[in-house]
Amino acid sequence: MHSPVISPQIYAMRPDFAALSISVVGAQNAASDPWCTEQLRLACADEGPEWLEAHLEAWRDAYRAFGAKPQRTPCSVEALRKRALRDGILPPMNAVVDLYNAISLRYGLPIGGEDAHAYSGTPRLVVAGGMEPFDTTRSGESEVETVEAGEVVWCDDRGVTCRRWNWRQGVRTRITDESTAMWFVLERLESMPISALLQAGEDLIAGLKRLAPSLEATMQLLRRPD
Repeated sequence: MHSPVISPQIYAMRPDFAALSISVVGAQNAASDPWCTEQLRLACADEGPEWLEAHLEAWRDAYRAFGAKPQRTPCSVEALRKRALRDGILPPMNAVVDLYNAISLRYGLPIGGEDAHAYSGTPRLVVAGGMEPFDTTRSGESEVETVEAGEVVWCDDRGVTCRRWNWRQGVRTRITDESTAMWFVLERLESMPISALLQAGEDLIAGLKRLAPSLEATMQLLRRPD
């Protein structure tokens, strides 16, 4: 997979935005196991880092800036935390998804995980022109939505892969039990230290190596050019 590209429009909107891109080959996924389930349980009970509320508020402001309503479509980590507070636990999905959800909760930052083999071309974070396709499901049935103009989205050459920055992931690029090449993006705004962002990435790689000790991981910090 090519190195992700962040549109200058994103940095104009949020100069404090930084993302940690992690590309992995030789990975393995598996059904949820006791270790991953326990990590998820502990993360759901964790109050989060000292910068958590300020970081969530920064994401709410970022969403409002492109016309989204964060109370209806919150950033991914806020949605996870709401479910964890409501239910006391998140349902296990599979080992890799459980792992990055636990790290997302523990560090209070949005994390996306994608099957790199399902990507077409370079991942790009852009402001949508409008009418770009997004594959999703509604009431259990496949559906293709069109994205609104001005919405911040992740996309590739075939369409949008994640709507409203990190709110909802598309179906096509989701990590499955068969995924061996994976791409993760950890997204940070002001109030979260860059050092914490990097540590979250190291924790993710360590957890992935528990599943596949010989995997190869490449980590890249993306931020506004000086």
